[in-house]
Order: sequence, then structure tokens, then C-alpha cells
Amino acid sequence: MAMRPALLLPEIVLFLGALAALLGGSFLPRTRQWVTRVVAAAALVLAAAMAAVALAGPTAVAMEGSFTVDPTTGVARLVATLGALVVLALAADEIDGSPRESETYALLLLSTTGTLVLAGADDLLVVAVGFLLTSVPLYGLIGISGTAVAAEAAMKTYLLGALFGILLLAGVTLLYGVSGTTSYVGLADPLAAAPRAVVAAGVVGVLGGLLFKAGGVPAHFWVPDAAQGAGGAVAAFLTTVPKIGAVVAAYRLVGALPDTLAWPLLVGVLAVASMTVGNLAAYAQTDPRRLLGWSTVSQVGYLLVPVAVAGRSDLALPSLLLYLAGYTVTNLAAFAVTTAFPRRRELSAYRGVGRRFPWLAAALVVALLGLVGTPPTAVFVGKLTTTAAAWDAGDAWLAVLVLLNTLASLFYYLRWIAPLYARPTAEHPEDGDPPAPWSRWTAVATAGLSVLLGLGAGVLWAVFSA
Repeated sequence: MAMRPALLLPEIVLFLGALAALLGGSFLPRTRQWVTRVVAAAALVLAAAMAAVALAGPTAVAMEGSFTVDPTTGVARLVATLGALVVLALAADEIDGSPRESETYALLLLSTTGTLVLAGADDLLVVAVGFLLTSVPLYGLIGISGTAVAAEAAMKTYLLGALFGILLLAGVTLLYGVSGTTSYVGLADPLAAAPRAVVAAGVVGVLGGLLFKAGGVPAHFWVPDAAQGAGGAVAAFLTTVPKIGAVVAAYRLVGALPDTLAWPLLVGVLAVASMTVGNLAAYAQTDPRRLLGWSTVSQVGYLLVPVAVAGRSDLALPSLLLYLAGYTVTNLAAFAVTTAFPRRRELSAYRGVGRRFPWLAAALVVALLGLVGTPPTAVFVGKLTTTAAAWDAGDAWLAVLVLLNTLASLFYYLRWIAPLYARPTAEHPEDGDPPAPWSRWTAVATAGLSVLLGLGAGVLWAVFSA
């Protein structure tokens, strides 16, 4: 097999865009740092266009078979690059003219590049490289605001990332040691004949690293702290884009394993643990970003359901990709509202917002009910198809627990929706801080996109299932 670097043009463009933003920002005055934002946006748009072109082509492999360019990689590329583009719009309000503006854009592009590498990885060593390229920039992004809360969150993320990074590398070492290969193509047969305890330890280590990147149990503790301590744009990014590559990488890994051990049961238990722990912890939250951080943990549980039924249901992969796209736009809409009101750090502070800013409040309602899985949003179709995939694979217990956790999540989202249309008080007057313009319209646009994507996916689902 040839190297074929042209197949990795989206990743190459993002990496070069990050270097251009970093170097260009070193020579630009602070009043003109917006130029680096234009460079970053151009790189993301170009990468998305290249991903769309590659999506229409045939499946191919690059880098001696260690990287696969197929429809799964194409969808992940599109969702990740367009999601990062939305984050740049949020950053326009938050870090415009700040001392670390160009560095922020460079780190965002580097982490997005790592996400794309994870999504197409067909080799354990490439998974390790993608993990590091995605994770290391996040540590800087979380702490770049310089506040005490951000520093604490960055340190917690770094320590957990180091721990689970070591576990991932140890898992790769064990699997290579008993199989003699790191390529997914030749992994199944040697692992089937290898000692089960060693194989189990290796796979658990690799899955642990990917769960850290996705923000799922048991590697989830950093997510709510990072969502609360980081800036709004960074919080929106870290709770959406890196998950795309991590979950797709987990799907590819599980699909390459032999059936000598109960991998579907393991992933199914992790899925239930993530959705349940995230929902229960979200009940006690009063900070909206921290609430969304725990919501992210629960959403990872739903995303793991198609991974648990990989290879046992034809609906597994389509439902995973649809859920990833729907969750990305919906979660970005919710975080865009918090970025529009950076000083409202309590749920009660949103009291009366619906009376003065009806479009922004409507966007938040759509986003929160969308995260629950309410029609006609995209997450509703995603949850419907993932539940159908679990049922189709014979895991009725998993489908039932998805529905029960979905119902349970409704109550803590309603705690945020209820104050929106309540009468203002002296503590929270109607003429409070006006919303940031870019974040305001980004929230409305992404919420509308969630509905349109849900309607389109629903129509296609009805047509093909008829």
C-alpha cells in the first residue's frame, strides 16, 4: 500500500492553518489579531469542502493502511470542522483582541486535527497519536483564560489525561505484544488465540483512553470542571468536537475485536453508567455550564449504545453518525446562549430572558429539549435510531434504559427552562446585560439547524424504513 498523503488533505490543511495562525499572530498587533481568526475559519471551510468531496468518492486507505477514508471518516470530518467553525463564531465575542487570541485559534485547529485523525484511524498507533494531538491542546485551551477556576480545571484535565493516556499506551503495548500487529486488519485472529486476560487488559486500557477523550464514565471527572472553568467558546468546543473522533475510534476498535470476550456487554455497561451518572449529577447543578458538562457525560452514554451493538445491527453506524451530528449542533446552541450571557452563571439569572430576548430564549428551549430528545430535533431522531439499533441487536435491556434515562433527564433541563418566561425580579431585572451579538445569532442559527436536521433525518428514516 502507498502512503497517499492526498487522502489526508483535510487534516493537512487544518494543521497548516494552525501553524499559520500561530506564526501570523506573533507578528500582528493586538488590534489586528482578527486576521488569524479569518485564517482559521478559511482553513476549516477548506477542510470541510475537501471532506465533502472525499465523501462522494470510494473508500480508500492511506499511510500504509493505517488510515481509512470512508463515509464514516467523511461524516466525522464534516461534523468536526463545521462544529469548530461555529466555535470560532462564539470566540469572536469572547476573545476578540485578547492577548492569547491567535494561540487560541491555533490550539482549536490542532485539537480538531487530532479529532479527524482519531476518526479515520485504522491502527492502534495512529489512535495513540490522534489521542495526544487532540488532548494536549485542550489542556492549554482550558487554562488559557488565566482565572483560578480555569487553572484548577486545566490541572484536573491534565492529570486525568496523563493517567488515561498512560493506560491507552499500555493497552496498545499489550495488544501489540500478543498479536504482533497494531493494524486493525490483522488484529482479530491473533487476539482470538491470545490469553484472554491480557487481551481484556489491553482493550480496557485503549477504551479507557478513548472514554477520557469522549468524557464518559469512568474518565469523566474533568468534564464538568472544564465546562465551568473554561471560556464559553472553549467549553462548547471541548464538550462536542473531540467526542466525534473518540466515539468513532471506539466504534472501529470494537468492530475489529474477536468475539472471544463479551465486548458488547462491557461497552453497554459503560454506556448505561455514563448516561445514569451524568443525569443524576446534573440534578444538583445551578451553574448552567456545569449542568451542560454533566449533560455531556450522559450524552456520551447514548453515543456508546451504537458502539455496544457494532456489527450486530445494520442501524448501529447510521444511528451513531446521525446522533453525533445532531448532538453537535444542539449542544453548540446551548453553549452559545451561555456565551451570549457570560455573567449569568446561575440558572436563576436567566429569569425573564424570554420576555426581552424571545428568539434567544426560544433557541435555548429548542437546544435543551433537543438534548432531551424531543421531536422534531436531530437528537430525537438520533435517540430513536440508537434505541432501534439496540433493540434490533437483541439488547432490549439497553433500549429500555436509554428511554428511562431520557425521561429522567427532562427534569433538570426544565429547571433551566422554567425561569426563562418568569417575571423579572429586583435581583434579576428585565433590563439586564445585553447578549453578545455573534453568540446570539449563532445560538439561533444552530438551534434552527438542529430542527431542520431532525426533520430531514426523520423524513429519510420514514422513507427507508417504509
